[in-house]
Amino acid sequence: MSTVSEIIEAVKKLPEADKSEFLQRLAEVDFEEAWDRQIKADVKAGKLDRLAEEALEEFRAGKTRPFPPDAQSSQH
Repeated sequence: MSTVSEIIEAVKKLPEADKSEFLQRLAEVDFEEAWDRQIKADVKAGKLDRLAEEALEEFRAGKTRPFPPDAQSSQH
């Protein structure tokens, strides 16, 4: 079993008790670490450059608000 589709099909065939165990064990997987690695790879590959530039343009144009909303603004 090596593809997501194969895994999903195998899970569908499990008895209910085994599906429950599968879900419990899946919850133990550290997806945050995978998320962090993906974000770092996307940044390195330049996939977020357009979004960053758009955010900076809005900041420079004064179109942003402080976050959290009650925070003191230190816009330039």
